Amino acid sequence: MQIQSAALFALALAASTDAFAPVATRSSTALNALGGGMELPDVEDGLVYLPGKADHPFAKKYGHLAGANIKTVGDAFADFTKELGFSVNAVYKDMVTDIVGTTHLIVVNARFTKDPIWSLGMLTSLDLLLKNYPEKEVAEKIVTSLMKGCGLDEAEVRAEAKTIEDWAQGKTKAEFEAALDGNDSSSPIGAIAAGIKEDDFWMYSRYFGIGLVKIMETTGGEMDKDAAYPIIEDWMSNKLGKSHLAACNDSDLYFRGKFKLDMMETMMKEIEIREKKRMAERLEAKAEVALRAAEREEKMKVEIELEAKENRERVKADPTK
Repeated sequence: MQIQSAALFALALAASTDAFAPVATRSSTALNALGGGMELPDVEDGLVYLPGKADHPFAKKYGHLAGANIKTVGDAFADFTKELGFSVNAVYKDMVTDIVGTTHLIVVNARFTKDPIWSLGMLTSLDLLLKNYPEKEVAEKIVTSLMKGCGLDEAEVRAEAKTIEDWAQGKTKAEFEAALDGNDSSSPIGAIAAGIKEDDFWMYSRYFGIGLVKIMETTGGEMDKDAAYPIIEDWMSNKLGKSHLAACNDSDLYFRGKFKLDMMETMMKEIEIREKKRMAERLEAKAEVALRAAEREEKMKVEIELEAKENRERVKADPTK
């Protein structure tokens, strides 16, 4: 009995050991259904991957870009620095570095498609962030260098943005939403909306969301982040059929940044006013000191002339003295 038990234990141990041993031969997996064998392809055959060759609409659309030589963020920043030719103000350096990197990563994405709303958002962002830059000429040069470093045509970007701004002038929010429905492709907004809806792989980026915010302000007046959130949500989800989360988050970020920059501008103006007031007080004090010195000099001059006159009269009255 003991011998039989030992044999059964040894058999079970051998079976469990085989379960963890690697299979030495490759073979197809057979599925036995109702007594018949159905051969399935080997799992390893499905693991063979070739970039851009997957049987999927995304790979079919962008597969030709597999292995393309894409400029790095470091290269983009090097081109930006070379084009700019001098250092960015220390207060703005981190912000400008982030803008260069973010913009480059957007434009090199295969799914990215530049449109006039995106162009408007980009210029709106740069105008806001560089509004208080100490040297206006340098701020303009930063924008130009950013465009060239990221492979964008500045004249084209500005022309596209102006197209949307000119169209939006005098329009109401309802008119913009009607154009956003995409039914009228003759309007610039309708053409953009139609293209977004047709593209299953359309890529949202921050400048597009800020472009929508700028149009919102043009057609509906001053906005804040709480009022803008449901409008952006409706435009992205219901009008364009895309996710609204990133756009709403960028809208909040825009208004928070705008509030901080407005506060900074107010503070800088107050500092400037106080400094001008102090300067005026200092100049006034200097002028008062100079006036008193001039009065003393004039008084002394009068006294000297008076004394000289008295001496002349005394000499005239008594020539012996």
